[in-house]
Amino acid sequence: MQPPLPPAVGQSAQDLFRSGLFCAESVVLAVARAQGVASPLLPRLASAFCSGMARTGGPCGALTGAVMGVGLALGRSNAGDPVQPAYAATQRLVQEFEARFGSRDCRALLDGCDLNTPAGQAKFQEQGLAQRCVRYTGAAAEIAARVIADGR
Repeated sequence: MQPPLPPAVGQSAQDLFRSGLFCAESVVLAVARAQGVASPLLPRLASAFCSGMARTGGPCGALTGAVMGVGLALGRSNAGDPVQPAYAATQRLVQEFEARFGSRDCRALLDGCDLNTPAGQAKFQEQGLAQRCVRYTGAAAEIAARVIADGR
């Protein structure tokens, strides 16, 4: 059976985000499902990466979820296995995401919104910034699905 096309993986991630999961959780789950992998551990593993690494303003959770998905598909299982397929795909993923959105960091992608403060939380709600996160989530999953397919 063929894995879903990258746009379908992106749509799945957006649907998961809209259902209440956060960015990294949604992306890793969508990318894993596209690979035929199902585990309740996947969103749990990704939770601390959401909101720019637990609201620290760090790397975008959608992007880190996509990196986890790439690792799941192309990563190594043993010390002697090659790491280059996962590295090459991850480098391409990060480059494409950053070229498309201008940054890889949550705070920058959300116009300086500090999600770790009440004021930042209010700004996030008032300015509808979750809509951006939906877009980042879908794009990260779609790019990941594409680089995984190209890396196989």
